[in-house]
Amino acid sequence: MKTISCLKTAAVLLMTIQILGSCDEDKKINAPHAEKIKKELKIHGDTRIDNYYWMNDIDNPKVTKYLEEENNYTSQSLKHTEKLQTKLFDEITSRIQAREKSVPFKDNGYFYYQRYEPQEEQPLYCRKIDNPKGKEEIMLDLTQLSLGYPFYDIEDYSISPNNKYISYSVDTLGRRRFEIRFKNIITGEELADKIPDCSGAPIWADDNKTIFYIKKDPETLRDYKICKHIMGEDIAKDVDVFIEKDDTFDVDISRSKSDKYIFIQSYSTISTEFRYILAEKPDDNFKIIQKRQKNLEYFVEHKDDKFYILNNNNAENFKLSVTQIETPEKKYWKDAVPESGDVFIEDFDIFQNYIVLNERIAGQLKFHVIKFLDNSDYYIDFGEEVYEAWLSDNYDCKTDSLRYGYSSLTTPTSYFDIDLNSKQKQLLKQKYVGEDFDSKNYESKRLFATAEDGTYIPISLVYKKGIILDSNNPLLIYGYGAYGISSDAYFIPSMLSILDRGFVYAIAHVRGGQDLGRQWYDGGKLFNKKNSFTDFVTCTKYLQDKKYSKPELTFAQGASAGGLLVAEIANSAPELYAGIIAEVPFVDVVTTMLDKTIPLTTSEYDEWGNPENKKYYQYMLSYSPYDQVKKQKYPAMLITSGLHDSQVQYWEPAKWAAKIREYNTGNNPIYLWINMDAGHGGASGRFEIYKETALTYAFMLDRIKQYRDNN
Repeated sequence: MKTISCLKTAAVLLMTIQILGSCDEDKKINAPHAEKIKKELKIHGDTRIDNYYWMNDIDNPKVTKYLEEENNYTSQSLKHTEKLQTKLFDEITSRIQAREKSVPFKDNGYFYYQRYEPQEEQPLYCRKIDNPKGKEEIMLDLTQLSLGYPFYDIEDYSISPNNKYISYSVDTLGRRRFEIRFKNIITGEELADKIPDCSGAPIWADDNKTIFYIKKDPETLRDYKICKHIMGEDIAKDVDVFIEKDDTFDVDISRSKSDKYIFIQSYSTISTEFRYILAEKPDDNFKIIQKRQKNLEYFVEHKDDKFYILNNNNAENFKLSVTQIETPEKKYWKDAVPESGDVFIEDFDIFQNYIVLNERIAGQLKFHVIKFLDNSDYYIDFGEEVYEAWLSDNYDCKTDSLRYGYSSLTTPTSYFDIDLNSKQKQLLKQKYVGEDFDSKNYESKRLFATAEDGTYIPISLVYKKGIILDSNNPLLIYGYGAYGISSDAYFIPSMLSILDRGFVYAIAHVRGGQDLGRQWYDGGKLFNKKNSFTDFVTCTKYLQDKKYSKPELTFAQGASAGGLLVAEIANSAPELYAGIIAEVPFVDVVTTMLDKTIPLTTSEYDEWGNPENKKYYQYMLSYSPYDQVKKQKYPAMLITSGLHDSQVQYWEPAKWAAKIREYNTGNNPIYLWINMDAGHGGASGRFEIYKETALTYAFMLDRIKQYRDNN
């Protein structure tokens, strides 16, 4: 009896523990309470109330505390998915080759490449002289250089003409304020020269001691002037070569492919201006090629005694012109490749015997090869319907071999050399994506949805073969639609983890990109911006009507300006989505664009409009996601950001999350995750960056499980 009594007591105790444990697990975790401090924002006779404006002050301890509370809330709320996150992370990183090496490219007698040692997050920057007995030289060991830094990124590097020195730009915060450093590759000596608040790689003059570099405004982070530094001298003696006084323009600097000229480029959204000097004469004054004009964009390369100029002068979709160096102004430009209907010329590369044009025709990328000698031409065949291709590392002008990269929704990133004479291709490398990957297991398509104004909106999608179109497939639809950046369909190795779990992945090629040419861009900016949003909704409805999915299983994803896109549809069409993934989202459009001290603001008036103009103010206000939050049921949301983001300040998503919670009449959770050690691009490191991807996938899979468990 005693034994039975003890067993009963133990059973009751165990049941009590289980009940208590169950109660503890089911206990609702409360979201952080964001204090409301009324802030009136007045302009054009209109007053907006921003109760969360106080979050803009990063020096306020309350702000840091609040962000940490948000991270804790997200972590605790999704704690039950930790095993799933780990499994997903392990899957994704297993598709990364442990010992990896990039395809070497040749430049000035050396082959350059990057390689990774097993388990290392950061690469080695290496080279070998073009000689059978050439030994590897490690120029930069980022594993060693990054020790002690939570974030470490090299934006770019350049090699002196005598191959002795490397200059490189380093960011250790994620704020994109780079410091230029120098190293003697031969001796391994780190040089004393260090230049703060820069951007890009310095450009060497032929004397191997003069360098030109881009200086950033430390507050707005605008690339606003070009300076000249002499190696070994105090940077206080550096000379301002060019200052861009128009705060809607940025500057850049480069060498021509021929290495004969150095170019300074001033650029805004819709206008460019180039200056040039001979690389052998670094003390010369830069001469203008063509003075800036509104709506005139041009880009310059050099060959022999001519400048080749890609431009949109009386050519909406661009054309290629040529002019003698002595007469570089627009009035002397002659058409080498005229504008041709709906053919959009996006880029070009120049060789001794050929020009290669990167064109878009009906939304598809094409490489158009033209021979100088007889003007004969052909297109390189890629063999698929949905893909991405790009001109790669082609530094040798004299070769007849073109290097390009290729990828599709079912083909991992691949690099080819093609002999432009024989058209013979050589596959140099296809990126490893796991031992068990077989492209034949997946299918990609290109579809078209019809917008309200009759415009056909392209959709690229991929899924694992064998799915049934019965509306029960989860769908992830991605969009961007801004700055004329096209959303090409490329292979995403991490995506296999959700495709293999039944997902359909789709890209909505909404207006605002240049997917279908320049008019596609113009159709999605300024007073046409709302087309981007309605196009995305149109694509979502189309896929749901075709039974690829249904609202309860549909997720929308966008980053930065794409974050604006999915944030707007969360306001305007929440009923179509089970979840929204908004990464570094640009959501406080009006307030940000009214603040000239914030990075990128002034240079983007031609993209969004200047709200100091009342018409732009009213239009921007009508779609600004933060301003348009309203009382309604919102989908579940995962919102991510970086504390040091230089492009979308952390407070935009933080304020937006707080306001959505305040107005949300439904029960779907709103999660905010701030990476406290990163900026706009997320974490640094080839493995570390995928922790956030695993979190995103776990968030979606958890929402799907909850829906299916309840239905």
